Amino acid sequence: MSGMLLSWLINSVSLLIIAYLLKGFYVESFTAALVAALVLGVINTFIRPVFIILTLPITILTLGLFTFVINALMLKIMGSLVSGIEIDGWGTAILAAILLSLISGLLNSLR
Repeated sequence: MSGMLLSWLINSVSLLIIAYLLKGFYVESFTAALVAALVLGVINTFIRPVFIILTLPITILTLGLFTFVINALMLKIMGSLVSGIEIDGWGTAILAAILLSLISGLLNSLR
């Protein structure tokens, strides 16, 4: 249970770091980041696997690079559901998805 809470906090901090680094990705407050990380976790648990299966041929043809587009879509869905989070455009969403995986991976390796 404490591992899930730590992962949730790491993802929240990662979203705040991305908002600091990336123009066009806005997080209003730490509370908004906490809610966004929770919603993103639920989206990644239930919706992302469906998209992965449906787009498997495209993902294979692009050697897995289409996964970045799927991750960006999950971020855009999260941004539309959570007030206090704003993502300007698909380019920003794709860069945010890449940064989120890098930053959260780095922070998770430190624990």
